[in-house]
Amino acid sequence: MTALDQLRPLVGIKQACQALSIPRATWYRRRSRDRFPAAVPSLEKKRRSVRALASTEQSAVLSCLHEERFQDCSPAQIYAALLDEGRFHCSIRTMYRLLETHGESRERRDQLTHPPYQKPELLATAANQLWSWDITKLRGPVKWTVYHLYVILDVFSRYVVGWMIAYRESAELAKRLIEHTCRAQLIAPGQLTVHADRGSSMKSKPVALLLADLGKLRYHPSRSLTGNSH
Repeated sequence: MTALDQLRPLVGIKQACQALSIPRATWYRRRSRDRFPAAVPSLEKKRRSVRALASTEQSAVLSCLHEERFQDCSPAQIYAALLDEGRFHCSIRTMYRLLETHGESRERRDQLTHPPYQKPELLATAANQLWSWDITKLRGPVKWTVYHLYVILDVFSRYVVGWMIAYRESAELAKRLIEHTCRAQLIAPGQLTVHADRGSSMKSKPVALLLADLGKLRYHPSRSLTGNSH
C-alpha cells in the first residue's frame, strides 16, 4: 500500500493499481477505514436475520431437545414428534445449528464400546513346532491350464518340509500331504501346530478335524501369521 500511495499521484489510482496488481476496491476500502475509523465496526458487524430465533425461543427449542424422552432421538425424530403434538418451534436444520453452537452435535445415542481385540500370536522356538501351508496356482504349458502347488513351510527354519503338485485343489490331497509330511518328519502327538488361511481346503473336515482326531497336531486356521520365527 505504501508503494501504491507513492505511485498514485504520478499516474493515477487506476494505472497504479494495475501496475501493482491491487484491486481498486481494496484501496478504496482502506481509505474509507482511515477517513471514518468510527464507522468501521458498524460496517463490519454481521447482520442478524429477521427470521432468526430470539434468545427465549432458542431456550425453548433447547429445552425440547433436552427432554428425557428425546435423549436418544435425532432432531428429525424430535421434529416429527413435535409436529404430531401440534407444536412447531423451528426447522430441523435450526435444531442442528443450535446443538452445534452449544457443542452438542455429536451422536446422541449411547455407543457400544468394544474391548481391544488381541491378535493371535504363534511363536516357534525350534523346528517342527509350527508349520504354515498354502496352495497356489502355477501356469501350465497350454493356455487355460494350471497346476496347484501345495507347500508346507516350517516357520522357524523356513525350510519346505513338504510339497506336492496336483491338477486340482482337493481337501483329501491336502490331508494326505500333511499326513505324509508328519510321518517323514517324525512328528509326535501334540508337538506341532499347523497354521493356514481360511481357504476351503484349509477349513475342510479332512484337514481340520481328522488330523486333530488322530492327535498328531493342533490346527490353527487364521487370516495371517503374526508370530515370530526366532
